[in-house]
Amino acid sequence: MEGLNRAVESMFLAALPGYARQPRPGKRPSRPKDEVLLGFEDFTARLLDWTRWWNTEHCPAPLRGRTPLEVWQDDPTPLRDVPAADLWTFTLEDAGTRTLTTRGIRFRKRDYVGPWMTGQAGTQVRIRFMPHHDHRIEVYHAATGRYLGPADLADQATEEQVSAVRRARAARSRRLKKDLEAAQRERYAAATQAEPPRRLGALTGAQADTELARNADTSLSQLALPDVIPPAAPRPTGVPRHPWPR
Repeated sequence: MEGLNRAVESMFLAALPGYARQPRPGKRPSRPKDEVLLGFEDFTARLLDWTRWWNTEHCPAPLRGRTPLEVWQDDPTPLRDVPAADLWTFTLEDAGTRTLTTRGIRFRKRDYVGPWMTGQAGTQVRIRFMPHHDHRIEVYHAATGRYLGPADLADQATEEQVSAVRRARAARSRRLKKDLEAAQRERYAAATQAEPPRRLGALTGAQADTELARNADTSLSQLALPDVIPPAAPRPTGVPRHPWPR
């Protein structure tokens, strides 16, 4: 396994379209503009095929004409199979104790619920979770360590909502990247003696006003709280805005 992990980049990844690892500092390889990147499924299929070739056909020099699979099968070291359920627990991280309430379990400012929680309010529990898999947590009794059951994220967003959020995040990321690139394009005048740096580059008054206005709009939109004052109910048709008493 160690040999495979060491060889996967130089023997497999480096030959794929889009490989961007620099061979040495200061030299960036050029990439064709019409290069088509692999999709996730295609990449996975190729990686599995390469792994099969490495294990069953490739004969590394240290193995003296044998494949890694043949060496593995000839090794007399006894093996002990670990049940998948036990092996899975080694991937979990501990998140401390919580109190189970009628709303479920509060974890990272979100509620998690499970059908087994009925009648368990007030119980002290310990949370374990798999990193980056935040749709579910595993719950254990805090005092005895007994496994109680899983808890799923309450009020989970739909696929359409998740897609919309990802599109919004991507657009925001592109804007931030452009702003960062603009901020890093600072140029300074040459100096022949010790003196404060002098920035180069000029802005017109209109350019400065436009950029400041854009930043102000962004700041105000972040401070907006649309739910603080609910909108008033619409007036019935034909009713004037300020009726006068007769």
